[in-house]
Parts: sequence; structure tokens; C-alpha cells
Amino acid sequence: MSDLTCEFLNLKLRNPIVLASGILGTSADVLERVARAGAGAVTAKSCGPAPRAGHPNPVAVEWDHGLLNAIGLSNPGAEEEARMLVEARARLEPLGVPLIASIFAGTVAEFGDVARVIAAARPHLIEVNISCPNVADEFGTPFAALCESAAAVTEMVKCAVGDIPISVKLAPNVPNIGRIAAAAVEAGADAITAINTMPGMVIDAEAGRPVLSNRVGGISGPALKPIALRCVYEIARSVRVPIIGTGGVTTGRDAAEMLMAGATAVGVGSAVWTRGVAALGDIAAELAAFMAQEGYRTLGALRGVAL
Repeated sequence: MSDLTCEFLNLKLRNPIVLASGILGTSADVLERVARAGAGAVTAKSCGPAPRAGHPNPVAVEWDHGLLNAIGLSNPGAEEEARMLVEARARLEPLGVPLIASIFAGTVAEFGDVARVIAAARPHLIEVNISCPNVADEFGTPFAALCESAAAVTEMVKCAVGDIPISVKLAPNVPNIGRIAAAAVEAGADAITAINTMPGMVIDAEAGRPVLSNRVGGISGPALKPIALRCVYEIARSVRVPIIGTGGVTTGRDAAEMLMAGATAVGVGSAVWTRGVAALGDIAAELAAFMAQEGYRTLGALRGVAL
């Protein structure tokens, strides 16, 4: 029987399958439901400095190879999110499932402010979504695009959260993701989450216009997996911190590939759309079956074999 227990920083997960941010993590009730469905850890939806409604519908569309979404970072704001996280942690602790919070902001200083509020709720890990635009930058360049801005946000958040570990979430559409990961780690990141969605567009040919109200959205699902694997691989060769490999994982075999590329844990998001909430536990079971079939007794034996 293969052992799926996963050591991630100071946390022990019953399996390496993590609910990704942005999928279902909007309330304590839903996070508990996902935990009971078999997730090893759960990530709440990203929150920012103030409540945000997001983009008008349509904000998501299913296409031939996955999903395209432009939700627009809808969230209740950090203060309300912190209250939800307190309740969520209380519900998750008896289940032995760690809680990961997720934050975003428009400036480096705002990242520190949001991190401070969320840290008071005592999540087990704070994921720092730096793929959003830097509104203080003349061109709105995402923080994840440059080593300097990635490091600046990391350092600010690290100073704000005290003893709570942080994982910096990187974007795939950059020239050298390994260098950006290294800059974040040097600035204090305890872990890396890779990757966020890839910008794309779907056009309604009959209507002659983009389907999403925002025109452009983030590609997720199977189409993203080869990009995510390449990014995790490059990050694993550049830094020596745990990685939550996220992007296109739909089956246990996909999860095995992500671990082989160097991931420590595996984020699952769009699979919930296609397979339901049970996807988290099912993917863990499929991973265990794959490991048994191929002779891997532990995750450590599987991890990084493709490096």
C-alpha cells in the first residue's frame, strides 16, 4: 500500500492534494465540505484590501481543453475574510486538514496591510498571489513579472505575518520563472505555488466577439498542464523550498506527473468543475493506485524523478 502522507513545511497532510485558490473556497461551510471530500489541505479564495464585486457576467466559459475565467478577484475584503478564516480553521482542525489563506493587493504596501489582517486569523499558510497588476506601476505590470517586484512583495508580506509561513504564487507568462522564484525565496518565501492561470481568449465566431465580458481570461484545465509542468520543473531546479504544483491536474496520473516534476504538493482547481467536489479524494485515490502499480511506496520515492 502506497503512503500518501505529505510533509509540507511544518504541516503534515494526509495526502498531497490541495484545493487551489479561487475554487469553492468562499465560506467555512464549503471549505469543510471539500476537506471531508478528501483534500489534504484547502485554500480559500483570494482576498484583497477592500470588498470587490468582480467582473459582470459572463465570467467563465468551458471550451474544448479546459476553462477560461475572468472572475475579477471578487471578494469580501480582508476584514470579513479574516472572520471567515477563523471559523474555517475551527472546523478544519478536527479533520486534520490545514487551512491556506490567499491574498492579493495593488501595491506593495497594501500587500503588507492585507497580510497583517489575515495573519490575525492564524491560517496555517498564507499564499501570496502576485499575478495581479501593480497599480502603482505606470504600465500596471504584474508583480510576478519582475524579480524586483516579486521580492519586494515577498519581503513586505514576510515582515507582516510573523511566524506564519508564506507561499508566493507565480505566473506562467514570464521569461524566466526560475529566476523569479529564486528572487522570492531570497526575499523570504517559505514555499512557491506554481502556477496561476495563463491569459487567453475565446471568441464566439457567430457573434464575432469575445465570449467573456472582460474579453481576456485565465486558461485552466488540461490545456494548462504542460505549461505548469514546465514551470514546476524549472522552479524545482532553481530553489530548494516546497512547491505546490498547480495547473491542469484532473487525474491521479496528472498529480504523479506534477510530483515527478518536483512538486511537494499538488493543487487542484478546474477538476472540481468537471468531476465535482469528490475530485479531491478521487484524485488522491488514483494517485495511490498509480504509485502501487508502478512500485512507488512513498511520495518521496516519486518526487522529482523527472528532474
